[in-house]
Amino acid sequence: SGIGLATAKLLASHGARVAITGLDGARLVAAGAQVGADTITVRADVRSPTDLVALRDTIARDFGRLDILFANAGVALSTPIETTDEARYAALKDVNVKGVFFTVQAVLPLMRTGAVIVLNTSWLNKVGTPGLSLLSASKAAVRSFARTLSAELLPRGIRVNAVSPGAIDTPIRRRGGSTEDEVRASNDRLAARI
Repeated sequence: SGIGLATAKLLASHGARVAITGLDGARLVAAGAQVGADTITVRADVRSPTDLVALRDTIARDFGRLDILFANAGVALSTPIETTDEARYAALKDVNVKGVFFTVQAVLPLMRTGAVIVLNTSWLNKVGTPGLSLLSASKAAVRSFARTLSAELLPRGIRVNAVSPGAIDTPIRRRGGSTEDEVRASNDRLAARI
């Protein structure tokens, strides 16, 4: 959904053969239909090394190689310092940091010279926002991955970039348990700052 779906549609509209992933099988199939008839959908959990190997094997079988990786899986959870427990910490870090790193690692053998990796981070990687310390830190880690991996993969001719979008009203903003009124109030506060 959101940025990932919009990106998949954009790539497909420019002639790319697209594979998308997600946890929810029904939502994934619906998203694939929106992207295009040739879209490959692979149910995968970025926290699972087994799922990532299966993803790589599916891409290898159906595409042979991978020219572009857009690593976009992420969760956005509030993590106030006084109330955040270890389970919430793990839920956020396992997707946003571990998931990104091991997704890149899994598909890297399929990437040729001239391939591109784009890591989706966030404007939160550069600002202090109360209650979002772990989300911000996870996005800063992704930005750091882009810098480090670009140097590490330079000899292979693989370009690595990060994009840091501002606040965008996508479905992820409604998954943290916020009411529609809370989301609307948050959107209004963000719009006023922008």
